[in-house]
Amino acid sequence: MLNALKKSSFLFSILLLIPTLTFAADAIDTGDTAWLIVSSALVLLMLPGLALFYGGMVRSKNVLSTSMHTFAAMAIIGVQWVVVGYTIAFGGEGAFFGSFANLMLNGITPDSVSGTIPTYVFVMFQGMFAIITAALISGAVAERMKFSTYCVFILLWSTLVYDPLAHWVWGDGGWLAGHGDLDFAGGTVVHLSSGISALVAAIMLGKRKGYPMERMFPHNLPMTLLGAGLLWFGWFGFNAGSALASDGSAALAFTTTQTAAAAGALSWMLAEWIKVGKPSALGAASGIVAGLVVITPAAGFVTPGSALIMGLMAGIVCYGGVLMKHRLGYDDSLDAFGVHGIGGAFGAVMTGVFATVGASGLIAGNPGQVLVQLIGVVAAGAYAAVVTVILLVVLKAVMGLRVDKEDEVMGLDQTEHHESGYNF
Repeated sequence: MLNALKKSSFLFSILLLIPTLTFAADAIDTGDTAWLIVSSALVLLMLPGLALFYGGMVRSKNVLSTSMHTFAAMAIIGVQWVVVGYTIAFGGEGAFFGSFANLMLNGITPDSVSGTIPTYVFVMFQGMFAIITAALISGAVAERMKFSTYCVFILLWSTLVYDPLAHWVWGDGGWLAGHGDLDFAGGTVVHLSSGISALVAAIMLGKRKGYPMERMFPHNLPMTLLGAGLLWFGWFGFNAGSALASDGSAALAFTTTQTAAAAGALSWMLAEWIKVGKPSALGAASGIVAGLVVITPAAGFVTPGSALIMGLMAGIVCYGGVLMKHRLGYDDSLDAFGVHGIGGAFGAVMTGVFATVGASGLIAGNPGQVLVQLIGVVAAGAYAAVVTVILLVVLKAVMGLRVDKEDEVMGLDQTEHHESGYNF
Protein backbone atom coordinates (compact mmCIF):
# COMPACT_ATOMS: atom_id res chain seq x y z
CA MET A 1 0.00 0.00 0.00
CA LEU A 2 2.84 2.33 0.91
CA ASN A 3 4.61 1.61 -2.39
CA ALA A 4 1.43 2.34 -4.32
CA LEU A 5 1.08 5.71 -2.56
CA LYS A 6 4.70 6.58 -3.38
CA LYS A 7 4.18 5.71 -7.04
CA SER A 8 0.98 7.79 -7.16
CA SER A 9 2.74 10.77 -5.58
CA PHE A 10 5.59 10.50 -8.09
CA LEU A 11 3.22 10.38 -11.05
CA PHE A 12 1.23 13.31 -9.66
CA SER A 13 4.44 15.34 -9.34
CA ILE A 14 5.31 14.61 -12.96
CA LEU A 15 1.86 15.75 -14.06
CA LEU A 16 2.29 18.99 -12.14
CA LEU A 17 5.58 19.64 -13.93
CA ILE A 18 4.13 19.23 -17.43
CA PRO A 19 2.58 22.73 -17.65
CA THR A 20 5.82 24.19 -16.32
CA LEU A 21 7.87 22.37 -18.92
CA THR A 22 5.50 23.48 -21.65
CA PHE A 23 5.73 27.08 -20.48
CA ALA A 24 9.52 26.90 -20.42
CA ALA A 25 9.57 25.87 -24.08
CA ASP A 26 7.68 29.05 -25.02
CA ALA A 27 9.34 31.34 -22.50
CA ILE A 28 11.74 34.19 -23.06
CA ASP A 29 15.31 33.10 -23.78
CA THR A 30 17.62 35.33 -21.77
CA GLY A 31 20.54 34.81 -24.15
CA ASP A 32 18.48 35.79 -27.18
CA THR A 33 17.06 38.76 -25.28
CA ALA A 34 20.47 40.02 -24.20
CA TRP A 35 21.81 39.74 -27.75
CA LEU A 36 18.86 41.61 -29.25
CA ILE A 37 19.13 44.39 -26.69
CA VAL A 38 22.82 44.76 -27.54
CA SER A 39 22.03 44.58 -31.26
CA SER A 40 19.43 47.33 -30.91
CA ALA A 41 22.01 49.55 -29.25
CA LEU A 42 24.55 48.71 -31.97
CA VAL A 43 22.12 49.75 -34.69
CA LEU A 44 21.40 53.01 -32.87
CA LEU A 45 25.15 53.64 -32.69
CA MET A 46 25.16 53.56 -36.48
CA LEU A 47 23.25 56.86 -36.45
CA PRO A 48 26.06 58.95 -34.92
CA GLY A 49 28.34 56.96 -37.22
CA LEU A 50 26.25 58.05 -40.20
CA ALA A 51 26.31 61.66 -38.99
CA LEU A 52 30.12 61.56 -38.89
CA PHE A 53 30.32 59.74 -42.23
CA TYR A 54 28.08 62.25 -44.00
CA GLY A 55 29.25 65.26 -41.99
CA GLY A 56 32.88 64.81 -42.97
CA MET A 57 32.00 64.63 -46.66
CA VAL A 58 30.31 68.04 -46.93
CA ARG A 59 31.89 71.49 -46.85
CA SER A 60 32.66 72.89 -43.41
CA LYS A 61 29.81 75.41 -43.62
CA ASN A 62 27.29 72.54 -43.73
CA VAL A 63 28.72 70.06 -41.24
CA LEU A 64 26.15 70.73 -38.50
CA SER A 65 23.15 70.90 -40.82
CA THR A 66 24.16 67.57 -42.37
CA SER A 67 24.65 65.98 -38.95
CA MET A 68 21.29 67.36 -37.87
CA HIS A 69 19.60 65.39 -40.64
CA THR A 70 20.61 62.20 -38.85
CA PHE A 71 19.88 63.35 -35.32
CA ALA A 72 16.51 64.75 -36.37
CA ALA A 73 15.63 61.32 -37.74
CA MET A 74 16.52 59.78 -34.38
CA ALA A 75 14.01 62.08 -32.73
CA ILE A 76 11.23 62.18 -35.33
CA ILE A 77 11.18 58.54 -36.38
CA GLY A 78 11.89 57.46 -32.82
CA VAL A 79 8.53 58.96 -31.87
CA GLN A 80 6.72 58.01 -35.08
CA TRP A 81 7.67 54.35 -34.69
CA VAL A 82 6.09 54.10 -31.25
CA VAL A 83 2.96 56.00 -32.24
CA VAL A 84 2.13 54.44 -35.60
CA GLY A 85 5.14 53.00 -37.40
CA TYR A 86 5.36 49.68 -35.60
CA THR A 87 1.69 48.86 -35.94
CA ILE A 88 1.74 49.58 -39.70
CA ALA A 89 4.75 47.32 -40.18
CA PHE A 90 4.08 44.54 -37.67
CA GLY A 91 0.70 45.20 -36.07
CA GLY A 92 -1.39 42.60 -37.89
CA GLU A 93 -1.83 40.36 -40.88
CA GLY A 94 -2.35 41.74 -44.36
CA ALA A 95 -0.76 41.64 -47.76
CA PHE A 96 0.23 45.30 -47.95
CA PHE A 97 -0.44 46.95 -44.62
CA GLY A 98 -0.52 46.06 -40.93
CA SER A 99 -3.41 46.91 -38.66
CA PHE A 100 -3.76 49.77 -36.18
CA ALA A 101 -4.11 47.36 -33.25
CA ASN A 102 -0.84 48.47 -31.70
CA LEU A 103 -1.12 52.26 -31.97
CA MET A 104 1.09 53.75 -29.25
CA LEU A 105 2.16 50.13 -28.67
CA ASN A 106 -1.28 49.40 -27.29
CA GLY A 107 -1.73 45.76 -26.36
CA ILE A 108 1.96 45.13 -25.74
CA THR A 109 3.04 44.47 -22.15
CA PRO A 110 6.24 43.34 -20.42
CA ASP A 111 4.85 39.81 -20.65
CA SER A 112 4.34 39.95 -24.43
CA VAL A 113 6.70 37.65 -26.32
CA SER A 114 7.82 37.63 -29.96
CA GLY A 115 9.57 34.34 -30.62
CA THR A 116 11.99 34.00 -27.71
CA ILE A 117 12.37 37.70 -26.87
CA PRO A 118 10.09 40.28 -25.21
CA THR A 119 8.00 42.11 -27.78
CA TYR A 120 9.29 45.42 -26.48
CA VAL A 121 12.81 44.39 -27.50
CA PHE A 122 11.58 43.37 -30.95
CA VAL A 123 9.81 46.74 -31.27
CA MET A 124 12.95 48.66 -30.39
CA PHE A 125 15.22 46.58 -32.64
CA GLN A 126 12.98 47.14 -35.64
CA GLY A 127 12.57 50.80 -34.72
CA MET A 128 16.29 51.39 -35.10
CA PHE A 129 16.03 50.13 -38.69
CA ALA A 130 13.24 52.62 -39.39
CA ILE A 131 15.34 55.49 -38.05
CA ILE A 132 18.47 54.82 -40.07
CA THR A 133 16.52 54.16 -43.28
CA ALA A 134 15.02 57.64 -43.26
CA ALA A 135 18.36 59.20 -42.33
CA LEU A 136 20.16 57.57 -45.27
CA ILE A 137 18.13 59.65 -47.74
CA SER A 138 19.68 62.85 -46.42
CA GLY A 139 22.96 62.04 -48.16
CA ALA A 140 21.45 62.92 -51.52
CA VAL A 141 19.97 66.28 -50.46
CA ALA A 142 22.77 67.60 -48.26
CA GLU A 143 23.79 71.26 -48.49
CA ARG A 144 20.60 72.53 -50.11
CA MET A 145 17.34 71.17 -48.63
CA LYS A 146 15.26 73.19 -46.17
CA PHE A 147 15.49 71.60 -42.74
CA SER A 148 11.80 72.12 -41.97
CA THR A 149 10.78 70.40 -45.20
CA TYR A 150 13.21 67.58 -44.56
CA CYS A 151 11.66 66.94 -41.14
CA VAL A 152 8.14 66.72 -42.54
CA PHE A 153 9.33 64.62 -45.47
CA ILE A 154 11.00 61.90 -43.41
CA LEU A 155 7.96 61.69 -41.13
CA LEU A 156 5.62 61.15 -44.09
CA TRP A 157 8.09 58.98 -45.99
CA SER A 158 8.63 56.61 -43.11
CA THR A 159 4.88 56.26 -42.57
CA LEU A 160 3.92 55.82 -46.21
CA VAL A 161 6.99 54.09 -47.66
CA TYR A 162 9.19 52.37 -45.10
CA ASP A 163 6.49 50.98 -42.81
CA PRO A 164 4.43 49.37 -45.60
CA LEU A 165 7.57 47.95 -47.25
CA ALA A 166 8.67 46.45 -43.94
CA HIS A 167 5.27 44.77 -43.75
CA TRP A 168 5.50 43.49 -47.34
CA VAL A 169 8.77 41.69 -46.58
CA TRP A 170 8.81 40.97 -42.84
CA GLY A 171 5.23 41.37 -41.59
CA ASP A 172 2.66 38.61 -41.08
CA GLY A 173 1.00 37.96 -44.43
CA GLY A 174 3.24 40.38 -46.33
CA TRP A 175 2.85 39.78 -50.04
CA LEU A 176 6.56 39.71 -50.91
CA ALA A 177 7.26 37.38 -48.02
CA GLY A 178 4.44 35.18 -49.27
CA HIS A 179 6.12 34.96 -52.67
CA GLY A 180 9.39 33.84 -51.09
CA ASP A 181 11.36 37.09 -51.23
CA LEU A 182 14.60 36.81 -49.25
CA ASP A 183 15.77 39.86 -47.30
CA PHE A 184 17.63 38.86 -44.16
CA ALA A 185 18.33 42.33 -42.77
CA GLY A 186 17.05 44.99 -45.17
CA GLY A 187 18.66 45.07 -48.60
CA THR A 188 15.29 45.85 -50.18
CA VAL A 189 13.42 47.31 -47.23
CA VAL A 190 16.21 49.60 -46.00
CA HIS A 191 18.83 50.27 -48.66
CA LEU A 192 16.96 50.02 -51.93
CA SER A 193 14.00 52.03 -50.66
CA SER A 194 16.14 54.82 -49.21
CA GLY A 195 18.54 54.79 -52.17
CA ILE A 196 15.89 55.10 -54.88
CA SER A 197 14.07 57.77 -52.86
CA ALA A 198 17.37 59.62 -52.47
CA LEU A 199 17.83 59.64 -56.24
CA VAL A 200 14.33 61.02 -56.77
CA ALA A 201 14.93 63.71 -54.15
CA ALA A 202 18.29 64.70 -55.65
CA ILE A 203 16.77 65.10 -59.11
CA MET A 204 13.74 67.04 -57.88
CA LEU A 205 15.80 69.41 -55.74
CA GLY A 206 18.28 70.06 -58.52
CA LYS A 207 22.03 70.49 -58.30
CA ARG A 208 23.87 72.42 -55.64
CA LYS A 209 24.86 75.93 -56.67
CA GLY A 210 28.09 75.66 -58.65
CA TYR A 211 27.93 71.89 -59.19
CA PRO A 212 29.71 70.31 -61.05
CA MET A 213 32.01 73.17 -62.16
CA GLU A 214 32.94 74.01 -58.56
CA ARG A 215 34.86 71.24 -56.79
CA MET A 216 33.10 70.49 -53.53
CA PHE A 217 35.71 68.59 -51.54
CA PRO A 218 34.98 66.79 -48.25
CA HIS A 219 36.12 69.06 -45.44
CA ASN A 220 37.10 66.37 -42.89
CA LEU A 221 37.92 62.91 -44.17
CA PRO A 222 39.18 61.63 -40.77
CA MET A 223 35.62 62.29 -39.53
CA THR A 224 34.25 60.28 -42.45
CA LEU A 225 36.64 57.39 -41.74
CA LEU A 226 35.61 57.37 -38.09
CA GLY A 227 31.98 57.30 -39.20
CA ALA A 228 32.69 54.37 -41.52
CA GLY A 229 34.31 52.50 -38.64
CA LEU A 230 31.29 53.06 -36.41
CA LEU A 231 28.97 51.96 -39.19
CA TRP A 232 31.00 48.77 -39.65
CA PHE A 233 30.90 48.11 -35.89
CA GLY A 234 27.17 48.79 -35.60
CA TRP A 235 26.38 46.71 -38.67
CA PHE A 236 27.12 43.52 -36.72
CA GLY A 237 23.99 44.28 -34.72
CA PHE A 238 22.14 45.24 -37.89
CA ASN A 239 22.83 41.93 -39.66
CA ALA A 240 23.60 39.38 -36.94
CA GLY A 241 20.81 40.77 -34.78
CA SER A 242 18.36 40.08 -37.58
CA ALA A 243 18.60 36.38 -36.76
CA LEU A 244 16.46 37.41 -33.75
CA ALA A 245 18.35 34.87 -31.66
CA SER A 246 21.81 34.22 -30.30
CA ASP A 247 22.42 31.16 -32.44
CA GLY A 248 24.23 29.75 -35.45
CA SER A 249 22.35 31.98 -37.86
CA ALA A 250 23.56 35.05 -35.99
CA ALA A 251 27.10 33.65 -36.04
CA LEU A 252 26.89 33.14 -39.80
CA ALA A 253 25.53 36.65 -40.37
CA PHE A 254 28.30 38.07 -38.18
CA THR A 255 30.93 36.24 -40.25
CA THR A 256 29.52 37.13 -43.66
CA THR A 257 29.14 40.77 -42.61
CA GLN A 258 32.80 41.06 -41.64
CA THR A 259 33.94 39.25 -44.78
CA ALA A 260 31.90 41.30 -47.23
CA ALA A 261 32.87 44.63 -45.64
CA ALA A 262 36.56 43.83 -45.88
CA ALA A 263 36.20 42.59 -49.46
CA GLY A 264 34.22 45.68 -50.47
CA ALA A 265 36.87 48.02 -49.12
CA LEU A 266 39.59 46.05 -50.90
CA SER A 267 37.89 45.94 -54.30
CA TRP A 268 36.93 49.66 -54.22
CA MET A 269 40.54 50.61 -53.44
CA LEU A 270 41.81 48.37 -56.22
CA ALA A 271 39.27 49.81 -58.68
CA GLU A 272 40.42 53.35 -57.83
CA TRP A 273 44.04 52.30 -58.06
CA ILE A 274 43.50 50.99 -61.57
CA LYS A 275 41.34 53.88 -62.78
CA VAL A 276 43.04 56.95 -61.29
CA GLY A 277 46.41 55.59 -60.17
CA LYS A 278 45.92 55.98 -56.39
CA PRO A 279 43.47 54.61 -53.81
CA SER A 280 41.72 57.20 -51.62
CA ALA A 281 40.62 57.26 -48.00
CA LEU A 282 37.12 58.22 -49.13
CA GLY A 283 37.12 55.26 -51.49
CA ALA A 284 38.12 52.89 -48.69
CA ALA A 285 35.31 54.21 -46.48
CA SER A 286 32.81 53.97 -49.33
CA GLY A 287 33.94 50.43 -50.14
CA ILE A 288 33.34 49.35 -46.54
CA VAL A 289 29.77 50.63 -46.69
CA ALA A 290 29.23 49.12 -50.15
CA GLY A 291 30.26 45.68 -48.91
CA LEU A 292 28.01 46.03 -45.88
CA VAL A 293 25.03 47.12 -47.98
CA VAL A 294 25.34 44.31 -50.51
CA ILE A 295 25.64 41.54 -47.88
CA THR A 296 22.71 42.84 -45.80
CA PRO A 297 19.90 40.95 -47.60
CA ALA A 298 22.03 37.79 -47.81
CA ALA A 299 23.82 37.76 -44.46
CA GLY A 300 22.12 34.69 -43.00
CA PHE A 301 21.51 32.88 -46.31
CA VAL A 302 25.01 32.60 -47.83
CA THR A 303 28.34 31.04 -46.90
CA PRO A 304 31.41 33.13 -46.04
CA GLY A 305 32.91 32.19 -49.41
CA SER A 306 29.89 33.60 -51.22
CA ALA A 307 30.03 36.69 -48.99
CA LEU A 308 33.63 37.20 -50.10
CA ILE A 309 32.58 37.13 -53.75
CA MET A 310 29.63 39.44 -53.11
CA GLY A 311 31.85 41.90 -51.25
CA LEU A 312 34.42 41.98 -54.02
CA MET A 313 31.69 42.63 -56.57
CA ALA A 314 30.10 45.24 -54.31
CA GLY A 315 33.12 47.53 -54.35
CA ILE A 316 33.31 47.48 -58.13
CA VAL A 317 29.56 47.78 -58.78
CA CYS A 318 29.00 50.62 -56.31
CA TYR A 319 32.14 52.45 -57.46
CA GLY A 320 30.65 52.35 -60.94
CA GLY A 321 27.34 53.54 -59.52
CA VAL A 322 29.00 56.58 -57.98
CA LEU A 323 30.81 57.43 -61.23
CA MET A 324 27.49 57.19 -63.08
CA LYS A 325 26.20 60.43 -61.55
CA HIS A 326 28.87 62.39 -63.37
CA ARG A 327 27.83 60.91 -66.70
CA LEU A 328 24.08 61.36 -66.13
CA GLY A 329 24.39 64.78 -64.51
CA TYR A 330 22.39 64.46 -61.30
CA ASP A 331 23.78 65.70 -57.97
CA ASP A 332 23.62 62.93 -55.39
CA SER A 333 25.66 64.90 -52.87
CA LEU A 334 27.04 62.04 -50.75
CA ASP A 335 26.33 59.08 -53.06
CA ALA A 336 23.29 57.73 -51.23
CA PHE A 337 21.90 56.23 -54.43
CA GLY A 338 25.25 55.04 -55.78
CA VAL A 339 26.01 53.04 -52.64
CA HIS A 340 22.66 52.25 -51.01
CA GLY A 341 20.28 52.19 -53.97
CA ILE A 342 22.52 50.30 -56.37
CA GLY A 343 24.11 48.25 -53.60
CA GLY A 344 20.75 47.29 -52.11
CA ALA A 345 19.34 46.20 -55.48
CA PHE A 346 22.50 44.32 -56.42
CA GLY A 347 22.65 42.58 -53.05
CA ALA A 348 19.02 41.53 -53.25
CA VAL A 349 19.51 39.95 -56.68
CA MET A 350 22.78 38.27 -55.65
CA THR A 351 20.96 36.78 -52.68
CA GLY A 352 18.85 34.93 -55.22
CA VAL A 353 22.06 33.66 -56.81
CA PHE A 354 24.14 32.65 -53.78
CA ALA A 355 21.57 31.59 -51.14
CA THR A 356 22.37 28.09 -49.86
CA VAL A 357 21.74 28.30 -46.10
CA GLY A 358 18.10 28.00 -45.04
CA ALA A 359 17.09 28.90 -48.59
CA SER A 360 18.13 27.95 -52.11
CA GLY A 361 19.21 30.22 -54.91
CA LEU A 362 20.60 29.79 -58.39
CA ILE A 363 23.80 27.96 -57.41
CA ALA A 364 21.74 25.60 -55.23
CA GLY A 365 19.57 24.64 -58.22
CA ASN A 366 16.74 27.13 -57.81
CA PRO A 367 17.03 29.74 -60.60
CA GLY A 368 13.46 30.89 -59.90
CA GLN A 369 14.69 32.63 -56.75
CA VAL A 370 16.50 35.20 -58.88
CA LEU A 371 13.19 36.12 -60.52
CA VAL A 372 11.53 36.38 -57.11
CA GLN A 373 14.27 38.75 -55.98
CA LEU A 374 13.97 40.84 -59.14
CA ILE A 375 10.23 41.19 -58.61
CA GLY A 376 10.88 42.38 -55.07
CA VAL A 377 13.46 44.92 -56.23
CA VAL A 378 11.22 46.32 -58.97
CA ALA A 379 8.11 46.43 -56.77
CA ALA A 380 9.80 48.04 -53.78
CA GLY A 381 11.81 50.45 -55.91
CA ALA A 382 8.83 51.55 -57.97
CA TYR A 383 6.63 52.01 -54.90
CA ALA A 384 9.28 54.06 -53.08
CA ALA A 385 9.95 56.21 -56.14
CA VAL A 386 6.30 56.99 -56.88
CA VAL A 387 5.39 57.87 -53.30
CA THR A 388 8.53 59.98 -52.94
CA VAL A 389 7.65 61.96 -56.06
CA ILE A 390 4.14 62.62 -54.74
CA LEU A 391 5.41 63.69 -51.33
CA LEU A 392 8.00 66.06 -52.75
CA VAL A 393 5.55 67.61 -55.23
CA VAL A 394 3.14 68.35 -52.38
CA LEU A 395 5.84 69.62 -50.04
CA LYS A 396 7.31 71.83 -52.76
CA ALA A 397 3.93 73.49 -53.23
CA VAL A 398 3.26 73.85 -49.50
CA MET A 399 6.67 74.48 -47.93
CA GLY A 400 9.29 74.67 -50.66
CA LEU A 401 12.15 72.21 -50.97
CA ARG A 402 15.32 74.30 -51.27
CA VAL A 403 16.88 77.04 -49.23
CA ASP A 404 17.43 80.42 -50.91
CA LYS A 405 20.54 80.80 -53.07
CA GLU A 406 22.02 83.31 -50.64
CA ASP A 407 21.51 80.92 -47.74
CA GLU A 408 23.10 78.09 -49.70
CA VAL A 409 26.18 80.21 -50.40
CA MET A 410 26.47 81.25 -46.76
CA GLY A 411 26.02 77.68 -45.54
CA LEU A 412 23.14 75.91 -43.84
CA ASP A 413 24.81 75.79 -40.43
CA GLN A 414 24.31 79.52 -40.10
CA THR A 415 21.10 80.02 -42.03
CA GLU A 416 19.16 76.99 -40.81
CA HIS A 417 20.54 76.58 -37.28
CA HIS A 418 22.37 79.82 -36.38
CA GLU A 419 25.46 77.83 -35.43
CA SER A 420 28.93 77.12 -36.71
CA GLY A 421 30.69 73.79 -36.67
CA TYR A 422 34.09 75.38 -36.10
CA ASN A 423 34.76 78.51 -34.03
CA PHE A 424 38.50 79.08 -34.14
